[in-house]
Amino acid sequence: MPDIRPLSPELALKAKEELNEIPDRIEEDLATLRTWLAKSPHIKSRNDDQFLLMFLRGAKHSIERAKQKLDLYYTIRTALPELIRNRDPYDEKMAALMRLGSAVPLPNTETPSSPRIFLIRPGAYDPAKFTIQDVFKFNSMMGDIMMKEDDNLGIAGQMGILDLSNTTMAHFLQFNPTFVKKATMWSQEGSPLRLKGFHYINTPSGFETVYNLFKSFMTEKNRSRLMVHGSNMESLYQYIPKRLLPSEYGGDAGPIQDLVDKWVAKIESNSDYFKEDEQYGTDEKKRPGKPKNADSLFGIEGSFRKLEVD
Repeated sequence: MPDIRPLSPELALKAKEELNEIPDRIEEDLATLRTWLAKSPHIKSRNDDQFLLMFLRGAKHSIERAKQKLDLYYTIRTALPELIRNRDPYDEKMAALMRLGSAVPLPNTETPSSPRIFLIRPGAYDPAKFTIQDVFKFNSMMGDIMMKEDDNLGIAGQMGILDLSNTTMAHFLQFNPTFVKKATMWSQEGSPLRLKGFHYINTPSGFETVYNLFKSFMTEKNRSRLMVHGSNMESLYQYIPKRLLPSEYGGDAGPIQDLVDKWVAKIESNSDYFKEDEQYGTDEKKRPGKPKNADSLFGIEGSFRKLEVD
């Protein structure tokens, strides 16, 4: 039997109806993925059941799509060492950033089979002290833990709330086009997770430029899931019930700092996992066919001419 977590009845039903999951077939599909990995000299991958199942679910149990997602997951990560390497929660700078809580998953979902909600607050960090690469590295640590532990995330998807309170032009200036393309491709192509909605609140002037830049690299499906609420919280509550939010937003999830402190402890307890993760990735010299590198993945010459006239 595969070594995977049993699902709640609600998530099991969602996995069956939305992701084509047939429990009796999982073991065979995992074996097929492992055989393919063994014949893919360029990929060094984790191969435990729970990890590989995440890619089957992300591909709605299409083996070929799961292979593509797994290859791209490691290809993109290898091409982004600034976001994925040296992820040490005890590093002084990283430890300070983690405690600011610029991003935190909320503890409750709307129903037992609803998406996981993330609260993202870029205004919590000082752009003079931390780069956007530091912030994304921290986000990748949190995301990796959730990918291995959170079945709501893996089956129902994720929903983001981006609170732009206290952001300044210095925050926005960190989002250059090259970085935005990398970040979008990483989250869209290089992840088995599905975006179910992204909600922007407390948006300042200057926001539209960065917003349009991100949108320009998104798929049509993901663009349709973006919602801008400005300072209208009642508009947000139509999509995300108020009770799920931290107390600072009038909800029942408790103070933000309590949520952040729990996550800091969780990330620290996974420090060995991040060290171990350094060994995984792709070796493009061994890839059959044409190697892939940062230029071929993110080559953006000419991609921005249209942005200049927008």
